[in-house]
Amino acid sequence: MKFWTSALIDGLAVSAFAVIGRLSHGELTDLGGTWHTAWPFLAGAAIGTIAARAWRRPGSYVGGLVIWACTVVGGMVLRVLSGATIAVSFVLVTAITLAILLLGWRLVCHLLARARRRARTGVPA
Repeated sequence: MKFWTSALIDGLAVSAFAVIGRLSHGELTDLGGTWHTAWPFLAGAAIGTIAARAWRRPGSYVGGLVIWACTVVGGMVLRVLSGATIAVSFVLVTAITLAILLLGWRLVCHLLARARRRARTGVPA
């Protein structure tokens, strides 16, 4: 997997999180509103990408854990610094949802790669 593909998927996952959150609260999903919700978490994901040095092993699960943690923590910190509020329930829902989105696609890729390797080598699943 290429680094830019991995980074794009992460960005889309964080953006989907913002859209889902806005929809669940009956808010508009226009570009401005979605950006307002997403930018702190996109910035956190960017920090996580740098911290994980994700360009070395794009799509890795360990890198994904670092990106996920930085997305959640960095997103919450930037959200508070920008004047928004957070509640414990929001932090929990955010952590769980972003774990599913940021780690889920990596798990699927890992399982598909393993299945392809087994098919090539003739090892039974």
